[in-house]
Amino acid sequence: MIYCISDLHLGNTVDKPMDVFGKKWEGHFEKIRKDWIEKVSPSDVVLVSGDISWGMTLEEAKPDLDAIAELPGKKIFLKGNHDYWWQSIGKVRNALPNGVFALQNDVIRIDQYLFCGSRGWSLDGESEEDRKIYKRELLRLEMSLKAMQKERKEGDVVIGMTHFPPFGVDLSPTEVTELFSSYGVETVVYGHLHGNVYAKRRVFIGGTNYLLTSCDLVDFALVRVLD
Repeated sequence: MIYCISDLHLGNTVDKPMDVFGKKWEGHFEKIRKDWIEKVSPSDVVLVSGDISWGMTLEEAKPDLDAIAELPGKKIFLKGNHDYWWQSIGKVRNALPNGVFALQNDVIRIDQYLFCGSRGWSLDGESEEDRKIYKRELLRLEMSLKAMQKERKEGDVVIGMTHFPPFGVDLSPTEVTELFSSYGVETVVYGHLHGNVYAKRRVFIGGTNYLLTSCDLVDFALVRVLD
C-alpha cells in the first residue's frame, strides 16, 4: 500500500514546540507514530511531503529523520519551505538510512510505482520574488516529470508529490496542475496548509486527484493513497 502524510514539523534538537498552535498538537508525533505502526507493513511506502524537521542544519535534523526512518515501510521525503536543513541533495541522501529516499528533480521507482514532483511555491501576493521562485519550481517539476516519463513502462503507477497546494485558493487550475495533467499523473499528494478554510482533503482537477496530507488536517493519521 501507499500512504502519505506531511508537515510533521519535528524538533527533537530545537525548541519548537508545536502545541503553541493548539492543544491538538500536544504529543502529535506519538499520535502519528501509533497510527503508522498499526497501518504500515515493511513492504508499504509512506510519502512525507515536506516540512519534516525544524532543524536548521542536517545535523540538527538527523534525529528527526532517524525517528521517521525507524518506523515501518519505505519512505520518500520531499522538501518543504521550512526544511532549511535540506541543502545539498547528495549530503541529504548520504545521511538517510536504507529504505528512505529523497526526491529532488528526478524520479524514484519502487516496484511498479514511480514517484515524481517538486516542492512548488505559493503565489499569494504575487510578488516578483514569488513569481521567480514559482517559475523555478515549475522547471524543477517538469525535470522530474520528464525523468518519470523516460522511466515509465506499461503497468506502472505514477504518483506526484508537492509541498505547496498545486491549485489556486479558489481550487482553480494552475500551471502546476496543467503539468501534472499533461504528463498523465493521476494522483498527487500535497501539504503546507494548516487550519485553512479552503483546505479540502480531496480535489479533482484536470483528470488528477489531489490529496491533502498536512498532519493536523488529517487527524495525525496516515492517508491511504493506493492499495
